[in-house]
Amino acid sequence: MLINKGWKLKNFKVGEKNDLEIASPKTLDRFWMSAEVPGDVHSTLIEHKIIEDPFYGHNDQKCQWVEEQVWWYRTTFNYKDLVEDGERIKLIFEGLDTFADVYLNGLKIGSTDNMFISHSFDVTNDILKGKNTLAVKFDPVSEHTVHNIEMWGNYGKERPWARKAQMNFGWDWGPRLLTAGIWKEVKLKKIKKAVIDNVYAKTLYISDDEAEINVDIKIDNFSKCKDLEIKLSFIGDENNYEIEEKLTKDTESFKLKVENPKLWWTNDLGAPYLYELKIEIFAENQKLDSYQKDFGIRIVEIEQKNEEGEDVFTFVLNGVKLFAKGANWIPVHNLFASVEDSRYKSLVKLAKEANMNMLRVWGGGIYEKDIFYKECTKNGILVWQDFMFSCAVYPDYNKNFMKNVENEIKSVVKRLRNETCLAIWCGNNENHWIHEKKYTMGEVDYRFYGEKIYNELMPELLSELDPDRLYWPSSPYGGNDHNDPNVGDQHNWQVWHGLIEPRKFGEEVKEDFSVEGVSFKNFKKDKANFVSEFGMHASANKYTLNNNIPDGKYYWGSDEMDYRNKDVHHEKGILLMEGYTGKPNTIDQYLNFSMLTQAVGLQYGIEHYRRRRPKTSGTLFWQLNDSWPGTSWSVIDYYLLPKASYYYAKKFYHPLLLSINYDEGKDIELWITNDLNEMIKDHIVLEILDFSGNIIYEERFKLEIDKLDSKLIKKFKENKVLKNKAGSEVVIRISSVTELTPDKLYYIRENKNLEFPECNLEFEVDKLNNTIEINSDKHARFVKLEIPQEGVVFSDNYFDLIAGKTKKVKIKNLGEEKIKIDKLSVSSINSINEK
Repeated sequence: MLINKGWKLKNFKVGEKNDLEIASPKTLDRFWMSAEVPGDVHSTLIEHKIIEDPFYGHNDQKCQWVEEQVWWYRTTFNYKDLVEDGERIKLIFEGLDTFADVYLNGLKIGSTDNMFISHSFDVTNDILKGKNTLAVKFDPVSEHTVHNIEMWGNYGKERPWARKAQMNFGWDWGPRLLTAGIWKEVKLKKIKKAVIDNVYAKTLYISDDEAEINVDIKIDNFSKCKDLEIKLSFIGDENNYEIEEKLTKDTESFKLKVENPKLWWTNDLGAPYLYELKIEIFAENQKLDSYQKDFGIRIVEIEQKNEEGEDVFTFVLNGVKLFAKGANWIPVHNLFASVEDSRYKSLVKLAKEANMNMLRVWGGGIYEKDIFYKECTKNGILVWQDFMFSCAVYPDYNKNFMKNVENEIKSVVKRLRNETCLAIWCGNNENHWIHEKKYTMGEVDYRFYGEKIYNELMPELLSELDPDRLYWPSSPYGGNDHNDPNVGDQHNWQVWHGLIEPRKFGEEVKEDFSVEGVSFKNFKKDKANFVSEFGMHASANKYTLNNNIPDGKYYWGSDEMDYRNKDVHHEKGILLMEGYTGKPNTIDQYLNFSMLTQAVGLQYGIEHYRRRRPKTSGTLFWQLNDSWPGTSWSVIDYYLLPKASYYYAKKFYHPLLLSINYDEGKDIELWITNDLNEMIKDHIVLEILDFSGNIIYEERFKLEIDKLDSKLIKKFKENKVLKNKAGSEVVIRISSVTELTPDKLYYIRENKNLEFPECNLEFEVDKLNNTIEINSDKHARFVKLEIPQEGVVFSDNYFDLIAGKTKKVKIKNLGEEKIKIDKLSVSSINSINEK
């Protein structure tokens, strides 16, 4: 029984009212505001127009008072069932954010202090037949956190003490909005005799014609029933397996041998086939409880030493060494409690369409909702799962805090370990790395608080609860410096943050805030095994900015534009653009230059890493999505409008990659990289064209490339292939004759030094089929299609168009709203007019 109707909400000052008075069934709450559950306080206040949209302008500053109040939720529900012998009634809160007291019919039945886990209360003896009153009080976070000003923790000293989403306190890509509320479902569950406590299912081995599955089941036989029976079903398209047995103990283990198994693969290696695992328990032919889960037969391992004995960090799926292609995932909204599942489905689907096979759930957000893992599993995307500890020291000396964390880890691991997509557990985000640097630089003089969590508690619990999945203490981690490119995973923040890497333990931390220091050209210096964070800013789309910046403030350099950027050092983005596009002078230039620089920069780095296969075996750039409409490292903005870099990602993450490796003054190299598990034969064409579409040089290649390989096809001398043309006047096009992979265009000079002619864009719109055909008389740089509407996605956008060529683009809307195709505009950096 869901308890999701009739909820009311009201705030009080700390200490203003007696708790028992407010929780009493006799309290009149008729004039309290209505509230959605699941939901949160901020969303309720927005709905009732008590606060303005905190994402608009500086409105987040207007609602800081919310976090200082005590918030009460109340509702009533009718319970009609009789409670018989051997039955219990559980009141279950799937998520309470965060410091809450729960009252049933005026009685305080418990308190909670962790938003990441569910909370269950036995109310068998306290529930009434008929009307019941349920009340939940949420205290301000500040009332329950210890402020220790001596310990470092970005974005607030109280943050490390609160087991809630750390990004609520603000981050360098989002505002401080300290949420509170009943953020997941509330339900009553009647249980009789026994229930399934938890299930642990895993693939033990896979051969060509057989797989073995182990299923551990723990039963809570609270009534000590002696006639329990269990039925286990494993269901696929062709073969169904069933086991029926009497239960003689509370923990049972079953092994299934599946003939000719269909395996679960990432989307680049095959189909993510799923079986259905179903478990039921009975007593006297009456079903007592059941468990149901999609299950993919797969084995994920992480190779840390290759055949030559070298340090690597390679994910191996069903025996196949894959290159992890993906991004970091942050919460999909600052007010994530009120977000619909469709937002998750859209973002995961967009990741798949950009050829991603892995997402990293970053450690400053939340253990994601079930829908996220379900969609990743369905779409063939592995998940790197951080535990929720990020950029701080955590009080591992405090007994109560450690008990809370222990309960959290147990609960989270049991909840997520059966997710087929889950590939790795990671203890925290950057805590090891940052503390060592601060200690070296004399900024802190105390031990690494939190190490007992990551180095003792987590591995101990995981060895018991999920021993076959790799636990990695932190990201980054490994080697002589936690960010050592030669061991483990690495965060490359030389690009953007200007960190001078590599360094070793105890060495001075150095930064270079200059055009050269933050340039994406520094990616080429990196020889990392696995890069789990790196990236650079780009503006949100024009529609997104226009909807969240007050009238008269939408211009380059306005205080409102600056407010969209939560990074401390705004000059880094200017330096990055200065090196590639030149500094922007107008808002339109900023949108174009920042997006182009991010897109080309990510392409430059990722193609470098992919060419290094197999030594480098993964890139998870920072970041896929946004939680609010700001300037950030995301490639998809808050309104689910992809930036230029998303469309570039569809090409630079394509399983079959054609790429040009070039630095001015050196040879032009043509490469092919094959992430597919099969040999590829193809004919490749390399052309060099001027900006009028004339071919200056052309060469065709017949090639074969082994599966999971990368190789140089040929080197070209610049002066020989350009003939009499300057490098600033040409573009290189490489293409597959059989169209196995998209065409790619490359320039051999920085964008600011390219000599584009003015071009005239023409286009025709097919409203019936939502398609556009575009052509240009001259080479068109960065052709941008815009429709002022949320969730509009093009088959391609922010592309370059060869003179005289026509390109057809399809349009879709992620929602059900009709596309406003009449409002389409088409432009490019060098077009005469926007149309």
